[in-house]
Amino acid sequence: MERADLIVVGAGAAGLYASLTAAREGARVALVSARPLAETASYWAQGGLAAALARDDSPEQHEQDTLEAGRGLVRPSAARVLCAEAPERFRDLEALGVRFDADRHGNLALGLEGGHSRRRVAHAGGSATGRRILRELSAVVAEHPRIEVLEGRRAAALRLDLNGRCAGLDTDDGVTREARAIVLATGGAAALWSRTTNPPGSFGSGLLLARAAGASLADLEFTQFHPTAVTGIPGREGFLVSEAVRGEGATLHDGDGERFVDELAPRDHVARAIRTVMDERGQPCVHLDMRSVDPGRFPNVIEALRDAGLDPMLELVPVAPAAHYVMGGIATDLEGRTAVGGLYAVGECACTGLHGANRLASNSLSECFVFGYRAARAGLAGPPSSTPSAPAPADVEPPARATREAVWRDAGLEREAAGLRRLLEDPHPLARMVAASALAREESRGAHLRVDHSGIDSALDGYHSMIAAGSGEITHEEWG
Repeated sequence: MERADLIVVGAGAAGLYASLTAAREGARVALVSARPLAETASYWAQGGLAAALARDDSPEQHEQDTLEAGRGLVRPSAARVLCAEAPERFRDLEALGVRFDADRHGNLALGLEGGHSRRRVAHAGGSATGRRILRELSAVVAEHPRIEVLEGRRAAALRLDLNGRCAGLDTDDGVTREARAIVLATGGAAALWSRTTNPPGSFGSGLLLARAAGASLADLEFTQFHPTAVTGIPGREGFLVSEAVRGEGATLHDGDGERFVDELAPRDHVARAIRTVMDERGQPCVHLDMRSVDPGRFPNVIEALRDAGLDPMLELVPVAPAAHYVMGGIATDLEGRTAVGGLYAVGECACTGLHGANRLASNSLSECFVFGYRAARAGLAGPPSSTPSAPAPADVEPPARATREAVWRDAGLEREAAGLRRLLEDPHPLARMVAASALAREESRGAHLRVDHSGIDSALDGYHSMIAAGSGEITHEEWG
């Protein structure tokens, strides 16, 4: 038996920052990471950190853009918290050593991305933002005397005390660890789809752990499909070309070379426009023209494509939508609390309602820091367990190839009842829950497109899909 004040599972942006927040409060932290530090999914994040930092911007304008992108489903209080607190978290990252991009005069260089009405996205190393931030935070975490980093370990089961409170976890090395609170920062579930921008490990393991312990899941029908994922290039299938590239002037073209969409519209609109062109023409892709873009702004994108044999400064890039970000996850309040006492969730595995039906670009990285900070402090303020604990067994096996192909086919960019009912028979529990959530929402809203229910049902404005921990019943609840 090992003890800590706080256990954090996952060493991406949210997990690292939550760990640092707790350690700076004087807590003893155990950070559980399946992979070595700085090799998590956040490492590959090309987007930046959205915050109202410019003189012509404000948290209120950022909040309005977030609400508009979320198609009537954003939790207003979550948007208000994110937009008000993101600038402070940005300044703290700078204090921790993260160097954000500046112009030649030394002023912060803010990017423009889809759905934003202002330049408010801060980058570090252009499209290498995730890499830069993870590198700096990982170095600080590794050297902090109050943080024990447990690399190469996975959470096998959460532990509940006799009062049903989460009091620790078992890791796959056979060790039981107990703490005042556990923070899940395990990342998303977009690798449940066969065509994805995510690494294979992002299949929702944290969601399954939390559900087995009694937590509720929410909004699993809302998966954002990134419009510009590379296709048809061996070794780079699903490689994401950052939205910031379009913010700096890259354009999308159909088979005749014609532009067909506002490249800076919200992602659901752009992805759907691309899918329409592909279907109408019977083509596997459209093309991204980034030949006029300054290559110095996106060195990792340029390098990756050139390594694969395509020079984006001379050639068009074949792209098509791919599953990128699941807006749903473990249902939490604005402090990261789940329905299980002592259990918190932050980052992509959590669902505060911030993203609604369609995530505003680069809000997710800001979310990691704003809610990672809040959850760590709330967890330390909670009561310790006073009774013995026992594991809550969870099935956290990765999906088989057949499941991933079925989810892409039946719960992809377009859905209909027959395919979703077929998916209800899939052996993977999360695939079934995605299907059930999508079936229960009989409308098309944001990233959820039902071809058999093409309009928005205004009666569902503000109502989130909740999956009960025990029965799996889907209900719709309004969040304020």
